[in-house]
Amino acid sequence: MTPTRHPSRRPAAAIPGGPLGPSGRRPRVAVIGTRGYPSHYGGFETAVRRLAPALADAGWDVTVYGRPGATSADGADPRILRRETRGLETRSLSTLTYGLTAIVDAVRRRPDVALVMNCANGFWLPLLRWRGVPTLVNVDGIEWERAKWGRVARAVFRGGAMATARWADRIVCDAREIERRWLDEFGVDGVFVPYGADEPDPVTAELSIADAHLEPGGYALFVARFVPENTVAEFVAAAEVVARRHTVVIVGSSGYGGELDDRVAELAARSPKIVHLGHLRDDRRLFALWRNAGVYFHGHSVGGTNPALVQAMICGAPVVARDTVYNREVLGAAGVFVAPEPGAIALAVTDLLDDPGRRAELGEAGRRRARRHYAWSDVCAAYETELRALLG
Repeated sequence: MTPTRHPSRRPAAAIPGGPLGPSGRRPRVAVIGTRGYPSHYGGFETAVRRLAPALADAGWDVTVYGRPGATSADGADPRILRRETRGLETRSLSTLTYGLTAIVDAVRRRPDVALVMNCANGFWLPLLRWRGVPTLVNVDGIEWERAKWGRVARAVFRGGAMATARWADRIVCDAREIERRWLDEFGVDGVFVPYGADEPDPVTAELSIADAHLEPGGYALFVARFVPENTVAEFVAAAEVVARRHTVVIVGSSGYGGELDDRVAELAARSPKIVHLGHLRDDRRLFALWRNAGVYFHGHSVGGTNPALVQAMICGAPVVARDTVYNREVLGAAGVFVAPEPGAIALAVTDLLDDPGRRAELGEAGRRRARRHYAWSDVCAAYETELRALLG
């Protein structure tokens, strides 16, 4: 295990007005189950980039566990202690193995409370219970229904969920529908805390130099990890139709290579109106792409509140979304919903690109909804409240 501590980290001490841990010192929280801090990999990492500094502001000593090579020191809050543990870097075993080694390290160090991301880590929660460390678990989406997993992996995720239901002290559900599923299937009543969205910086009102060739309002945007449940294959097929008249920008990759990555790269190579940017770590650039998009297509189908969706909304991107209970919960009336079929996607995206008035209406409705329901300040405060309640 390799600790990374910034020299300016403050020593543990009680902070007036902050929650106190044992013996009147600052309480210690370990964040387990992400790729580390700061990382730009996915939704959990986005949440931790916002949550860790907010907890430090509230008087906590924060340790975030991660993986070697998965983080960058750029933009890191010096108060956050970063620890790396080892695991198997494979598609099927990385979550379980990195989660185990992180929890074993946390058991040795005995924080006052642990925030565990992903119910797959439920198998290891008895170790923390044995050590007397209470746990708050973000259960994520319904992982055992994701198309990318085989039968064995799905069984493992469902087993992890059952273990989480048995051993977690409290669970967090990022959508009301996830909350309902856990109550119905496992008899566990969780607390609803969604993901948040950042107000875009004024700098992101204009596209970066690298994207200056794009016409504001004139392109369709797709941002997702390349896995089947994100409707990638269907959108790529639709993009060929949309690109007959409009530019299509695709942001994302699988992270491991494969058929979808090859297909998008090949399509971008032969079509001048299809632009593939791969995985972007630059939030400003991504926010600018959302702010200037004519349409953002959101294809995520399994999960709760998706961080990319709420961020697109607060950036004012007009949204066409795959019709799921989760996307309807987040968007309300501020989106256009379609079946996961190339023809339906292409028609909805093209129609919206051709209707400036409707685009403006949907963009503003989404922005208002995100500001009202998905502010990071409210999300972080809710996590801090739940963690503080476990200190007793």
